[in-house]
Amino acid sequence: MKIWTLAIVAPLLICIIDAWNLPSLRYSALNLDQLSSQKCYESSVAEWAYATDINDENEKTKLSLSLDIAKLSKEIWQNVTTTFPLWREFKDPDLVRKFKTITILGSAALPDDQYKKYAQLETDMTKHYSTTKVCSFKYKETCNLSLEPDLIKIMRESRDEEELRHVWTEWHDKSGGPTKQTYKQFVEISNQAAKLNNFKDTGALWLDGYESETFKDDVEELWQTLKPFYQQMHAYVRAKLRNVYGDQFSDDGLIPAHLLGNMWAQAWDNVFPLMTPYPTKASIDVTEQMIQQGYTPLKMFQVSDEFFTSLGLIPMPEEFWKESLIEKPDDREVVCHASAWDFCNKKDFRIKQCTRVTTTDLITVHHEMGHIQYDLLYKDQPYFYRQGANPGFHEAVGDTLALSVITPKHLKEIGLLDKSIPIDDYETSINFLFSMALDKIAFLPFGYLTDKYRWDIYDGTVDESQYNTHWWKLRKEYQGIKPPSERSEANFDAGAKFHVPANVEYLRYFVSTIIQFQFHRSLCIEAGQYDPLDSNKPLHNCDIYRSKAAGSKLAAGLSMGSSKPWPEVMKVITGQEKMDASAIREYFSPLEKWLTAANEKMGEIPGWK
Repeated sequence: MKIWTLAIVAPLLICIIDAWNLPSLRYSALNLDQLSSQKCYESSVAEWAYATDINDENEKTKLSLSLDIAKLSKEIWQNVTTTFPLWREFKDPDLVRKFKTITILGSAALPDDQYKKYAQLETDMTKHYSTTKVCSFKYKETCNLSLEPDLIKIMRESRDEEELRHVWTEWHDKSGGPTKQTYKQFVEISNQAAKLNNFKDTGALWLDGYESETFKDDVEELWQTLKPFYQQMHAYVRAKLRNVYGDQFSDDGLIPAHLLGNMWAQAWDNVFPLMTPYPTKASIDVTEQMIQQGYTPLKMFQVSDEFFTSLGLIPMPEEFWKESLIEKPDDREVVCHASAWDFCNKKDFRIKQCTRVTTTDLITVHHEMGHIQYDLLYKDQPYFYRQGANPGFHEAVGDTLALSVITPKHLKEIGLLDKSIPIDDYETSINFLFSMALDKIAFLPFGYLTDKYRWDIYDGTVDESQYNTHWWKLRKEYQGIKPPSERSEANFDAGAKFHVPANVEYLRYFVSTIIQFQFHRSLCIEAGQYDPLDSNKPLHNCDIYRSKAAGSKLAAGLSMGSSKPWPEVMKVITGQEKMDASAIREYFSPLEKWLTAANEKMGEIPGWK
């Protein structure tokens, strides 16, 4: 996840002054630029201090600086837009793009008292989420279990249905439920901010980042294209889980959410051992090998850094290694949700992650390192272009490279998989692809519906009397899952997912999952590792490790930041200007055929009521 600091718009003044040849104003503009950069850095430091040590003093400092920056941003915005009210008529498309950026002020457009309330509500919800503790199932008197690492570990490893039900219910009741009324207030004030930015609601403001009037329809079309594959996987998983937890299933075809190995049933890879297609073949879960070889969180980040530099990309700077928090401390509360941070000074970049030595976290490390690599590649762009080409691009970079890292081929190369294991064996490949699908394909409907749910709240289609009902309506419809027990409007189960209380747009992760396979296919062709006409070079076995050509192609696009519309950046990397599902379907094609045959053999009918 990428953490964005509040945009400071003063550097735009310099570009405007250059364009209009107004040298007499340059000195004041430069002063504003310096002030803006300093304020941005100060805010980042304050936000970091709070996220890595949740206490009242750090919270107060963070909120105070956030308010100061909002005031400064609004003042600059008012000056610029008053001076140049006809900016839409400018002939220079780059200048119009810069003005479009500055006219979207976000929450800073709120009056001071309302902005303060907005910031406090968001902080309160995130704080509640990050500090929630629940009681143990086995030791009733122990009530200090946190989401990370305690509950995540139980959901991943336990096969006791009662324990899983207990943990799931406790977390959703205690993390989500108490924030329902706070969220209702937040929706109202967030929509107020969106309207001050000339959007009808917050959902419309979020969608503007994708620069397409048809983006909602585009996403729905992509989902419908991939839905048949998802339903085949869902049917197979349902059949295998029914063999283990038979009494938890009914004839509606829905899978109980607590049985899928993940608190939000957004990824199902943790139940892979219960349904491995070919159990006698090798698994790509190298957790035990990592532990045996003495891997530490630091070593995991070093391995990731070496992968990036092998492509000719930028090594992590000194500040990264000195200032990042990569293990959960024992002496204080922290926001454990993994995130990457840009401190606005072109040299200080950090990651915050409560890293565990697991295969899953090795992939997360590459994901977060991808954010930092993207930051480094566009750091010399104008300030307001130092962001992803669209919100999904930032999420896709690390995941694209992780598609190489997680291959049996690469794991053998770095000594985490036995070299005697064949990488082109059909059954081994099906195991690998199924494990990947339990992560990537299982995620797609959740990545879509989390924002579809919030669009409906922000535009007034759903009010607070239906918050929980609508959440489960969409989860049943799109994911084919249901809660382990009856839920009511006293609950707020969407609030049990970090991105809802933290107000992070979530469609970016759906977009990322689609485009990372388009990136991967293009880079694999560039590296000579994939040929659609050569069965000996399948896309799922491609590893671009050490390919300077692939690294150069990726860097050419990423270094553009958001200076061009995202289809132009997409074209540089992939040769395509649109998202499409062809690459992800190519990648998983052997598995889709296998699942279809397996379900027919079992008599399992895809779909649910």
